Amino acid sequence: MKVTRFDPNSDLIIVKARIWGPGGKTPASLAVDTGSEHTVIAASIIDDLGYSPLQGEQIATVRTAVGSEQGYLLRISRFWALGFMVSNFRVHVFDLPDGFGIDGLVGLSFLRLFNVELRLAEGRLLVDRVDTTRS
Repeated sequence: MKVTRFDPNSDLIIVKARIWGPGGKTPASLAVDTGSEHTVIAASIIDDLGYSPLQGEQIATVRTAVGSEQGYLLRISRFWALGFMVSNFRVHVFDLPDGFGIDGLVGLSFLRLFNVELRLAEGRLLVDRVDTTRS
């Protein structure tokens, strides 16, 4: 089991991540968002890593309470967050609003790969691999 600490007094649960692309790797600050279907990475991060929108699998739209934002779905070579690495990982790429100090969101597309226990008062996320050998 991996333990990731966060500031329990913050408005967002912000964690560190790493993202790999054709141009290398970069650290990122991501907000954990159980309401987001996809893991989201800011277009500026993806561009800096050497990816192109032409590599996107499809155009996608994110709808929120205040409107919608168009972006695209892209497979990135590697993604690390909450102590675990995944390869060939699909993310949603679009421009994020300014002012939150984050580079994206850790969404359900990543969180569903694990058992996650959120301890808000303690400022800890406990993450464990899903045991696929049990039925």
